[in-house]
Amino acid sequence: MKSVRGLRAALVGVSMVALVSGHALAQEGSPFAPRMVINGQTITNFEMEQRMLFLRALRAPGDPEKEALKALMNDRLGAQAAKDMGISVTAEQVKAGMAEFAQRANLTAEQFTEALAQEGVAPETFRDFVANGLLWREVVRTKFASAVRISDAQIDRALAENAKTPQVRVLLSELVIPVQGEDITPVLDQARGIKEGAGSEAGFASAARQFSAAPSAGRGGRLDWMPITNLPPAIVGQVLTLSPGEISDPIVVPQAVVLFQLNGISDVESAMPAQVEVEYAQFALPAGTDPAVIRQQADGCGDLYPLARGLPADQLRVTKQMMGQVPQDIGLELAKLDPGESVVRARGGYNELLMLCLRTGIPEPDPNVAAMPVTTEDAPAAEGDEKPAVDREAVRNQLGNQQLNALAEAYLEELRSEAIIEER
Repeated sequence: MKSVRGLRAALVGVSMVALVSGHALAQEGSPFAPRMVINGQTITNFEMEQRMLFLRALRAPGDPEKEALKALMNDRLGAQAAKDMGISVTAEQVKAGMAEFAQRANLTAEQFTEALAQEGVAPETFRDFVANGLLWREVVRTKFASAVRISDAQIDRALAENAKTPQVRVLLSELVIPVQGEDITPVLDQARGIKEGAGSEAGFASAARQFSAAPSAGRGGRLDWMPITNLPPAIVGQVLTLSPGEISDPIVVPQAVVLFQLNGISDVESAMPAQVEVEYAQFALPAGTDPAVIRQQADGCGDLYPLARGLPADQLRVTKQMMGQVPQDIGLELAKLDPGESVVRARGGYNELLMLCLRTGIPEPDPNVAAMPVTTEDAPAAEGDEKPAVDREAVRNQLGNQQLNALAEAYLEELRSEAIIEER
């Protein structure tokens, strides 16, 4: 059986279908009092609290209260649509769905449930989350699957368009507020207040100098231009929804709450990595060690090994991961570094030197160097030409899922607009 610490670490890597977390509800009254009523169906304070705990265990970014309430509302609307269409799921399907979800963290359903219990999440919360997801999936398939048709011409066009994509670069300011202990509610409230009060770039800069614990605080939180692929994927989704000058909702990461302000965005037509792999070192510095001395002696990760000689093996760890698997707090720091650069982080009783060893982009295949060119509707292939060695069925499925997702979002918006919703 894996340790609780290991199970918690595994939870961090799980991809979420809906990113939600939550706000403390003690002030709302009884745990089973209504928080929202949707078409006569009640969402209780207890459900809100449980959803908060569940998604906090998964380290989901975003404004907790807003995202939790939105997700539970969508669950109710989806379940009502399923009932109207005569759709249900069996206990066996839910059990299989729980196992599939847990497998994303390389755990069994029992291990996953045990890890959630350590975070205060009831087994029923995990079960209901999976059951509602399965119901909505069946609603979407039943209503729209027959309407989705992907032609060979659409596949050709998608392959050609993916050959060159805009490399998006962003200019951000950050404000990082540390979380002391387990209760993140006061920090979330503080972050929301800062967002409301810092309407301009100058206002955000002033707040960053006053409240941010990041090294960038002295610069008003200002960061250098960076490729969007340097950031953790979950953070990318938050940043790309912003307009210049806009401030993100609070983003919960391990031991901190973060605000971003988008100062600029640009794109250049160039080969953009489809994925980014990073190699990084975490060096737990011995007590009494001056971090500045270590940084002066280490120009790269290879220089850390002699400095760690004679120390316990776990004090220097070098990890290679795809960016989507890197814990978000580490990913945010690595995004600001070039290979060989480092940052010192306080880790509760000791200092940790975090260094980026290597960042490797894995680009999309270039059709110009393929054995056979990708064809499009504008340039039909000559008779007898073969398609390049790409998985066309995978592209077909990807395009089909994109269409289904768009139809599902539109349908959910229709259900929301027609619902009778009462907030308590």
